[in-house]
Amino acid sequence: MEPASIVIRVHVTEKALLMAEKNNVLTLIVQRGANKSQIKEAVERLYGVKVEKVNTLITPTGEKKAYVKLAKGYSAVDVLSRLGVL
Repeated sequence: MEPASIVIRVHVTEKALLMAEKNNVLTLIVQRGANKSQIKEAVERLYGVKVEKVNTLITPTGEKKAYVKLAKGYSAVDVLSRLGVL
């Protein structure tokens, strides 16, 4: 799968922004069929960061949400700023 096709969009809520600031975590909506290693590789290639951990869940609306913890030395807030979210 192409990295751009795995990550659908950035999920922006108050909780997601708080997690980015405090825990260095990006919250993304991803393709339902993507596994954690594919999500990790896609985020690393798309945003030029190193990923420490990926947690996923299926939302009540049927979307797959990924919480992507970035490695030390990388900032989730900087990534969101580059994307124009902040």
